[in-house]
Amino acid sequence: METELSIRTATEADWECVADFNCRLASETEGKELNREKIDPGVRAVLEDVNRGVYYLAEKDGGVIGQLMITREWSDWRNGWFWWIQSLYVIAESRGQGVFKSLYRHVESEAAKSNDVRGLRLYVDEDNQRAQDVYARLGMNKSRYEFFELEF
Repeated sequence: METELSIRTATEADWECVADFNCRLASETEGKELNREKIDPGVRAVLEDVNRGVYYLAEKDGGVIGQLMITREWSDWRNGWFWWIQSLYVIAESRGQGVFKSLYRHVESEAAKSNDVRGLRLYVDEDNQRAQDVYARLGMNKSRYEFFELEF
């Protein structure tokens, strides 16, 4: 008998799974191999301090099949937080089955319960039309802002 999908907050014991999913994500989406000497302590730092972020895990039949991380950005213009969806990954065999939708709806519900969250945001590769279509179907709108960066 197949079990229902469940969403839970990751714990420190989940660090290896989360780090592995992050490595898979970087490889599959950007062709990058992440440095485990950086990613492992980076994931553990989040799991040890909610001020850095929170990982949510999707589980089915006793195994983790997806994740996303929320980080927070303060908006002085809106006197509240924007939650950024990051490190989104669903294992290949579970894609197209509503795993991300369940994770997203869980986060949306948590944000709605708070009186100081002003919205959800994420960034997506401009060529990833499939993901953009999914986000639009969930009610998200394309932002008017462009994204710039400087890496060190």
